[in-house]
Amino acid sequence: MMTHSRQWYWRALLVLVAGLLISCGPQASTLPDFTELAERNQASVVNISTVQKASRQEDVRQQIPEFFRHFFDGLEDHFTIPERDRESQGSGFVIEKDGYILTNYHVVHGADEIMVRLQDRRELSAELVGADKQSDLALLKVDANDLVPVNIGSSEDLKVGEWVLAIGAPFGFESTVTAGIVSAVGRSLPNENYVPFIQTDVAINPGNSGGPLINLKGEVVGINSQIISRSGGFMGLSFAIPVDMAMDVVKQLKETGMVKRGWLGVMIQGIDRDLAASFGLDKATGALVANVMADAPGEKAGLKAGDIILRVDGKEVQRSSQLPQMIGRLAPGTKTKLEVMRDGKKRTLTVTVGAAPGEDEV
Repeated sequence: MMTHSRQWYWRALLVLVAGLLISCGPQASTLPDFTELAERNQASVVNISTVQKASRQEDVRQQIPEFFRHFFDGLEDHFTIPERDRESQGSGFVIEKDGYILTNYHVVHGADEIMVRLQDRRELSAELVGADKQSDLALLKVDANDLVPVNIGSSEDLKVGEWVLAIGAPFGFESTVTAGIVSAVGRSLPNENYVPFIQTDVAINPGNSGGPLINLKGEVVGINSQIISRSGGFMGLSFAIPVDMAMDVVKQLKETGMVKRGWLGVMIQGIDRDLAASFGLDKATGALVANVMADAPGEKAGLKAGDIILRVDGKEVQRSSQLPQMIGRLAPGTKTKLEVMRDGKKRTLTVTVGAAPGEDEV
């Protein structure tokens, strides 16, 4: 029989061994420390406020019962008041030290005045260099040459489950930092043809729009743009524009003030399991061509209704919603190869993409 001291010794040893096993196991992984990331990037994030001037005056006589209105004829000047200017707020971040700032299109759309507030409390008037509604991006310029730019990374390397950080001004609270993980990549949202969104569970609220999404290397990988919410506030579904696409847009905005996208001139639809089987496909992938516009690049390349576009320059079209994004990133005049399925056989077509004339066609 073990003595009391020996029982105590073995129990203590077992507790120690168990503790070591737990500390060496997967449970030992700790949350990342975001302190350095926040300190390094907060100086690059700005608060953007806009003012849209009133365009008309409000006639307060409309609030008076109709029977009495004729008593005030000729006194219009005494019963009109200016409509109030509209103000809004958002976020943005410095991409070049000489004053270039990136934000969302919807943050500055319709603004007559744009003010940028830096972390050092300076307030600078901003000029709109160019804006692109389709990608929800806008490029601003302020008169400064000592700004702190962010470190631009690549969204192509993002993986689901990866930690990311957001900095912005939700509800006007400047330099607010929130963190979460990448929930999905390449998300297509309704009425958004050209953006393969990064989905995260980072807390994003009104005022965060235009702020950066940052990986653990301290690199900007996205621009926070949208939330899906029934309440108007954060519900775990946040969407960011991939930075690789954003920088393509920035380049065009700097050069011409506008963005031109590639265009095939076809109408497409998705492929479900039944359609895939009927066309002899192993899986539901690709984009089914429903219609080809006359004299469009697609028709000139030989595309026909009923073709299934499987690859663009060797890259698989996994979902039909990816095709507008893939073609849209090509500059007009670019030659690209399309792998299509027609009559049960694969073939390759070479197409010279045109310039997109509207929002609904690919």
